[in-house]
Amino acid sequence: MAESMKGLHRSHRCTELSNSNIGETVTVMGWVQKSRNKGGIIFVDLRDRSGILQIIFEESDVGSEGFAKAEHLRSEFVIAVTGKVEARSGAVNENLLTGDIEIRAKDIRILSEAETPPFPIEEDSKTKEELRLKYRYLDLRRPDIQRNLILRSKVANVTREFLIDEGFIEIETPMLTKSTPEGARDYLVPSRVHPGNFYALPQSPQLFKQLLMCAGYDRYFQVAKCFRDEDLRADRQPEFTQIDMELSFVDVDDVINLNERLLQKMFKESIGIDIKLPIQRMTYAEAMDRFGSDKPDIRFGMELKNVSDLVKDCGFGVFAGAIQNGGSVRGINAQGQGDMPRKKIDALIDYAKDFGAKGLSYISINQDGTYKSSFAKFMTEEELEALVNAMEGKAGDLLFFAADDDEIVFAVLGNLRLELARRMELLNKEEYKFLWVTEFPLLEFSQEDDRYVARHHPFTMPMDEDIHLLETEPGKVRAKAYDIILNGTELGGGSVRIYQRDVQEKMFDVLGFSKEEAYERFGFLLNAFKYGVPPHAGLAYGLDRLTMLMAKEDSIRDVIAFPKVKDASCLMTEAPNLVDDKQLEELSIAIKSVSKADHKTIENV
Repeated sequence: MAESMKGLHRSHRCTELSNSNIGETVTVMGWVQKSRNKGGIIFVDLRDRSGILQIIFEESDVGSEGFAKAEHLRSEFVIAVTGKVEARSGAVNENLLTGDIEIRAKDIRILSEAETPPFPIEEDSKTKEELRLKYRYLDLRRPDIQRNLILRSKVANVTREFLIDEGFIEIETPMLTKSTPEGARDYLVPSRVHPGNFYALPQSPQLFKQLLMCAGYDRYFQVAKCFRDEDLRADRQPEFTQIDMELSFVDVDDVINLNERLLQKMFKESIGIDIKLPIQRMTYAEAMDRFGSDKPDIRFGMELKNVSDLVKDCGFGVFAGAIQNGGSVRGINAQGQGDMPRKKIDALIDYAKDFGAKGLSYISINQDGTYKSSFAKFMTEEELEALVNAMEGKAGDLLFFAADDDEIVFAVLGNLRLELARRMELLNKEEYKFLWVTEFPLLEFSQEDDRYVARHHPFTMPMDEDIHLLETEPGKVRAKAYDIILNGTELGGGSVRIYQRDVQEKMFDVLGFSKEEAYERFGFLLNAFKYGVPPHAGLAYGLDRLTMLMAKEDSIRDVIAFPKVKDASCLMTEAPNLVDDKQLEELSIAIKSVSKADHKTIENV
C-alpha cells in the first residue's frame, strides 16, 4: 500500500551525503536498487539520479512495523527513509561515492510499489535496445543514461553562459515555417485554417537568424529543435537539437576564434578535458587528398598517397585505364597487417565495393621483403619496387590501392581507412582530436536535377577571389564555409553569408533560379535584404552528436531522452500512428491505401 509524503521533506540526494555528515539525521528518497535480508538486518541499496547509498534496517531501530515494510521491499519500489548517517560498519565500497557511509534507518515509508521490471535497471545493459526503448521510462533510470542526459544539460548551460557573456541574445524562431525544397525533405504539417496548405517544420533556423541580423540584433543564439525527413543512422535522428548562432560584422576568422573559445570552455567545464588552441585547420581539398574525407579522423595516420604518376604507364590496365579516363590511383598503408589472411582481405574488398569500387588491389609485404600481390604479374620488379617505396612500405605492411575517378577513390579509401582503424584498434575514445575543415566547394553538380546545387545553402558567400568564376567555372568556386570535426564526426558547420544583392543574384542564376522563382521561394528574405544588410556569418552544432562524443557513446540515442528508431518510429508511444476521420476531415485530407507486393503505404490525396 502506497503511503503519503505528508510531513516529509527530502534533505539530501543520495550522493550529496559524505563522511562529513556522520551523526546527522537525514531524509533520503529514491528507488530500491536491491535488497538483501541477512536475518535480523536488511541492507538496501537506494538509488536516485545522483547515485547509490546503502541503508541498514534493524527492528530495534525501525520497530516491528518498519522492519516488516523493509522485508517487503523489492527492486524499483519507491521509498522515503529517515535515519542517521554512520561510518560503514563493513568493508568500504570504493566503487561508490558513498562507499564509506551508510544510513541507519529510523523510519521508512513505501511511497510506491513496483512490478518486476522487464529488464534489470543497471549500467551497460545487455538487454536488446528494442525492449529498452519500448520501456524507455525504465531505461532512463539507468545510471549511465542519466549521466549522459545530465552531461547534455551541462553542455547546453555552459554554452548559454558563454554566449551570453559574449554579447549574444537568445531568441526563439518559429516551428511552423514555409517549405523551401532545397536540401533534405521537410516534415509537413497540414493547416486546418488554410485547407490544402502546409507548414514545414524547420530543418534549421537559417532564414530567420539571417533576418535577425537584418533586424540589427547583432549576435543571436538558440538551442533549437530541428527536423529532417531523412534516413536514420547512429548519429542521425528525424528530430534533433542544434546550438545555433549568427553574428554580424564578422568574417571566417572571427567565427572560428569565438567558437574555439566556446569549445575550450565547454569541454573543460563539462568533462574536464583541456583543448589546446588554436585548433588545426585544413582546407577541404587537403582533407580529401590526404584522408579521402571532408570530416577526417586525425587520431591516426594511414593517409592516402597519390601514386598516379608512378603507374600511369604501367602494364596493369586497371591503373593505367583509370588515369587515362581522368581518374587517379591512390593507396593506403595498413602498417603491420601484412600477415592478414586472404579471407579477411577479400572481406575488405567486398566492403570497398559498397562505396563504388569495382575492386581493390593490394600488396602484402612479407617479413623477408618479398611480395604477395593481386597485380604483381602485370608490373616489372622495378615498377613494383618504386610503388612500395612511394607508399613507405616495410616488411609486414599491407598496401591497398583504388583506381577510378577521384570521387569513388576518395569514398573507397576514406571508408576503408576507417574500417582498418577499427579492426586495428586505433580509435581511442579517450582522445579528442579537433579539426576545422574550410574552403568547401560552393556548388556541386546534380546529375538528377541537371544543374548546380548549393553544397551548403544558396546564401553562402563565395571566397572573394573566386567570385569572378561564378558565371564561367562555377564548379571551381570555393565557399567561405567551415566545419568543426571531432574524431571523424562533424560536430557543426557554418558559413559567411552573402549580403550583396549582385552576388546573390549571380548565385541564384547559377542555381538555375529565375528572379521570379527566387522570390517565390525566398522572397521574405530577399525583400529584407533591400533595407540594409550587415555582413554576417553563423555556425550550428549538433548538440546530440556533441554530447555523444563527450559521453563516449556510439549512438545519439543514448544521449536523447526519447529517441526514435531506424524507421523514425517511437517504440514507446507507437508514433507515428493513425488519426481518426474527424481530424482528417477538419484538415481536408483524404487517405488511400496502396498495396505493393504485400507492402501497404499511405499516400495523401
